[in-house]
Amino acid sequence: MESWAIWLIAAGVLIIAEMLTLTFYLLWLGIGALVAAVVAFFVPDSIIAQALAGGIAALVLTVFTKPLTKRIRQSTGYRDAIHELVGKDGIVVEPIVPGKPGIVKVGNETWSASSIESLDKEEIVRVISRGTTVLEVQKWGGKPE
Repeated sequence: MESWAIWLIAAGVLIIAEMLTLTFYLLWLGIGALVAAVVAFFVPDSIIAQALAGGIAALVLTVFTKPLTKRIRQSTGYRDAIHELVGKDGIVVEPIVPGKPGIVKVGNETWSASSIESLDKEEIVRVISRGTTVLEVQKWGGKPE
């Protein structure tokens, strides 16, 4: 099998795995493998050049991701959809007890959620804050928005 095809298969596997994890780590490796595939197409005999080109591409993308995303987030007009969840109502899907997160549905999305009070399934809650992946909720008497 041609080396460019092997790199292309590796890129496809890494990019598909990235779609399942949504971390961006595998995306950069997948793009690096695509760069290696292109180099392998034109320089089929040099595995070192292929691996070096792919590795450099993945490294550059990894190094510059954080500054780029920081600049985008600080730009005017940027709105993080997760910040908009604060103040919205939702419904408990899986019970929440203090110290053990449950699951709430806010709008059309389900989220891990924690609370300082025990909340049973089907109770209406309001999002009071958010962490990276866990919402902080409290019991609410109104209907979900």
